[in-house]
Amino acid sequence: MQLVTGGGHAATDIGATVSGMEIDAPVAGRALVVVVDDRTAHGGEDSLGPLVTELLTEAGFLVDASVSVEADEVAIRNALNTAVIGGVDIVISVGGTGMSPRDVTPEATAEVLDRDLPGISEALRASGRVAGSLDAGLSRGLAGISGSTLVVNLPGTRAAVRDGMATLGPLASRVIGELSGLLE
Repeated sequence: MQLVTGGGHAATDIGATVSGMEIDAPVAGRALVVVVDDRTAHGGEDSLGPLVTELLTEAGFLVDASVSVEADEVAIRNALNTAVIGGVDIVISVGGTGMSPRDVTPEATAEVLDRDLPGISEALRASGRVAGSLDAGLSRGLAGISGSTLVVNLPGTRAAVRDGMATLGPLASRVIGELSGLLE
């Protein structure tokens, strides 16, 4: 497993300095990214973790880390459980949602979820198909709740990640708001 921290900020460290001024930015929640890829897990270049981190940060999330794991059910499940136990609001896994024998992210995720949110998975697949992403349309990815954490699987391509994150943004905000009691 390879870990890349998101700057080591504590959940309450939401200030930023711009030209000597302190600015407090609202935080949509804490997030963790899990990249499911054998090469990346063994030290290869990770192009998806930084992309998801950037998109989450743009959406107002504080990203605790990006973790790379092998395409192995136990490794994936452990990474997802660690995120849930760590109290993040959302954990997004990228990769391992296809049809090859090594694509086991949905199976590992199913074991972690307390409740499914099939509407999110369906929305991600539908928007991916409309955007022309075959990978998104064929994804077996799941979405659901584990404890008070939203867990979402995205396909492992840049196009599917970009489209998926655009679709997921408002849905994630709603789910996180309801889970935290801010929305009723």
